[in-house]
Amino acid sequence: MLSVKLKFRPSTIDGKEGSLYYRLIYKRTVRQVGVPFKIFEYEWNKETECITNNDSANRKCYLESVIWYVKSDLERFQRIYNNYIETNTAFTLDDIVESFSVTSSGLTLFIYTEQIISHYIRKGQYRTGETYSATLNSFRRYRGNIDLPLKDINSNIIEGYERYLLKNNLSPNTVSFYLKRLRAVYNRAVDDDLMVDKRPFKRISTTEEKTAKRAISLKAIKKLKSLDLSDCPSKAFARDMFLFSFYTRGMSFVDIAYLQKKNLKNDELCYRRKKTNQLLIIHWENCMQDILNRYEGASQSPYLFSIINESNKDSRKQYLNALYKINRYLKLIGYEIGLNQPLTMYCARHSWASIARDEGVPLSVISEGMGHDSEKTTQIYLASLKTEVIDKANRKILNLL
Repeated sequence: MLSVKLKFRPSTIDGKEGSLYYRLIYKRTVRQVGVPFKIFEYEWNKETECITNNDSANRKCYLESVIWYVKSDLERFQRIYNNYIETNTAFTLDDIVESFSVTSSGLTLFIYTEQIISHYIRKGQYRTGETYSATLNSFRRYRGNIDLPLKDINSNIIEGYERYLLKNNLSPNTVSFYLKRLRAVYNRAVDDDLMVDKRPFKRISTTEEKTAKRAISLKAIKKLKSLDLSDCPSKAFARDMFLFSFYTRGMSFVDIAYLQKKNLKNDELCYRRKKTNQLLIIHWENCMQDILNRYEGASQSPYLFSIINESNKDSRKQYLNALYKINRYLKLIGYEIGLNQPLTMYCARHSWASIARDEGVPLSVISEGMGHDSEKTTQIYLASLKTEVIDKANRKILNLL
């Protein structure tokens, strides 16, 4: 009788994931077959010798996929064994292991995507990880949480997913968002030689519609700056964070939140973008210091601002909660100064790029200042603003009539 059991080998390094493997026993012969996934020691139940799935949401989906994968493997071992028995074919344990390797379905889509998500999270690129996580969760709903091998992805599945998204009344840009990231996962698997490219996205369009511009005018920035918000500290803080982002060439709020006191030296603010890890150096101006004087972090805190101020709590949750509150107050402020669009922290980044361009700053300088990898990215930022220039030119011509 064949015995196949899942085993766990803890890592020799504290806090690191350990390895999973199958232990096979047949006629006193023992073999081990590796499992291409890792789990933490606290995710393994020593008594029942199985994976426990009572972790946070960040690991829950991953562990569900690993459990599904293991269940599939165990069933496949049993099918191989039963086939040898039913056909009266002589075999050894090595024959079973070899047959298992040959018939292996390889990585599944859910698990492979979870690995990509974990990769970005380990690199500190949380936002990128979240976009892939959102895509995976959407595709899970479409599949009814039923995983599939990467090699089984085909045009019918992808086109069915597109129809599912459209049927749920998602905007074209949201549909494009999910399909682009799913295509990125597929292309990455092809590049990793995990399967042959069957071009399942060949009839899928991921073109995005133009969205409303996010930049506000220099006049609006000045109006925002001159507002008296002394009666509402929360509004004042939201306004000042927006201005600080604008002053620092459109610094993302995540980078503002994680700025440390050691980043500011000799009138220079040096930091690495969370999104790209690119090093940026900004000359420290008086207007920046004025804001810092109002909100500087506690003396024992390593952070420049008091956005992340509770060391015993998840810093990312603190930053996200702060961003939510700031954007909520910015929308109120935007209404007060007569903006016809929602005011958010992201508008500061677009506004700096727009105003810099209008002041004749070369595209290459704007691109460098914003920390973009290429001028093409900067052009995408500014593309939605070109229509206003064209409309203005058209109006000028029409006024000649």
